[in-house]
Amino acid sequence: MGADQALPSRGRRVWPPAIAVHVVLLLVLLSVNRGGRAAVVLPVVIAALALAVTVWAAFHARRQRIAYEARIAAWAGERAAQAERLRIARELHDIVSHGLGLITVRASAARYPGTGDDPSAALSDIERIGRQTTTELRRMLNVLRDSTGTTAPLRPAESLHDLPAIIEDAERAGPAVTLKLGEIDDISSGAQLAVCSIVREALTNTARHAGPTSANVYVRRDGDWIVTSVWDEGPVDGWTPHPGAGHGIEGLRERVTAIGGTFDAEHADNGFRVTARIPEAGMS
Repeated sequence: MGADQALPSRGRRVWPPAIAVHVVLLLVLLSVNRGGRAAVVLPVVIAALALAVTVWAAFHARRQRIAYEARIAAWAGERAAQAERLRIARELHDIVSHGLGLITVRASAARYPGTGDDPSAALSDIERIGRQTTTELRRMLNVLRDSTGTTAPLRPAESLHDLPAIIEDAERAGPAVTLKLGEIDDISSGAQLAVCSIVREALTNTARHAGPTSANVYVRRDGDWIVTSVWDEGPVDGWTPHPGAGHGIEGLRERVTAIGGTFDAEHADNGFRVTARIPEAGMS
């Protein structure tokens, strides 16, 4: 049963035909002559038939209701399972794509002429990123294996305090990043986590497609919205893009719109810009 399948129907209702039978029995009763034996027996028969039809309709209506509730429960459970599978797929995509993407771009940046990058430093970064990615994959697989979730290791959710580390990782892959934070005190933990995801994915895309270029990150408040903008100055001369699976930007769009926000990704001058507006209210 697909997650986009329509809501199950109730099926054919039993009460309309039962009411029609009652109307017919009433008309028959009204047409009976008032004299004779039929005037005594027929009303009893009609009453018995009406009672039998009522009991039959009530019984079948109850069975239909129970069956319909079971179909609704199965339908809702399947939708929830599909949503969870999509969430897990996005998590795994982010882990693998981000880690392998940084490894590929870090190796390419070390080979890029004019950077003066130390190959041993690049190898150290590649090893560190590989270990981090392996740890994240192991953590996710532990969560999937343990249905109760009691033995899987937990980690704190990312916050704005993690942005410098996220930017530092991105800069090891090539881009020189400038971070600017507006008046954004008292942002909910959910909004901070969303900001970190947007900045990480956007900078990873910059490293993949533009190489050691310049990039900017701006996080600010606009009323009840947290606006996150990441843009770069375009690919440097001689840089060969290293595109990923192509689901990163679309995954960010799905996440932001799922929490009631808006997401835009567009070419700006020679570079690329992503802008996300995240609702602050209710994202604690």
